Amino acid sequence: MILGSQSPSRAQILRQAGLEFSVLVSGVDEPAAVEERRRALGRQPSPAETAEILARTKAQAVARLPEAAGHLVLGCDSVFELDGRAYGKPGTGQAVRERLRAMSGRTGILHTGHWLVDRRDLAAPAEGTGLCVSARVSFAAMTPEEIDAYAATGEPLWVAGSFTLEGYGAAFITGVEGDPHAVQGLSVHGLRELLGRLGVGIQRLWRAPEQTA
Repeated sequence: MILGSQSPSRAQILRQAGLEFSVLVSGVDEPAAVEERRRALGRQPSPAETAEILARTKAQAVARLPEAAGHLVLGCDSVFELDGRAYGKPGTGQAVRERLRAMSGRTGILHTGHWLVDRRDLAAPAEGTGLCVSARVSFAAMTPEEIDAYAATGEPLWVAGSFTLEGYGAAFITGVEGDPHAVQGLSVHGLRELLGRLGVGIQRLWRAPEQTA
């Protein structure tokens, strides 16, 4: 299987789940993909739809590459929803601080879209199949000093919603309702479901157990 994402967190989840995979980054224009879908729908996609649109775009972009021939290709993307609005990667320290102030003491929803394309048979259609896995995330009330300190770590700059479950941000998360792997960017259970739709048992992707003396 090929993971069409450069996210260290997603790769770590797959490794911890014992799955064999390689990485091939899509490099798609994410805003353009969402805008194209907005025009097709005649409305702004919901946060959950946005996550799935981006996952599909990434997976299909990688699936078109010559290196994808003969492989399954998985694309993922995460979007944080607060007050019905979609938040992706903030990109600047100012945006991080604004978002953390808005999230402080509240609960939002982290949506992770998954899209799986089967390129094992190159004569078959390469549309693929997808789903979105969502989880509610609750945050502690954060002091201004904590917000500034967290923003200064740089961790929230390039993650959806300006937080991570497995890093510095864990100190401010009071609860997760739903699949915690989805909050980290890739639901292993969701992947199992997509593989099942293609007639592939997830155990076929497991690494061979290490032999011990």
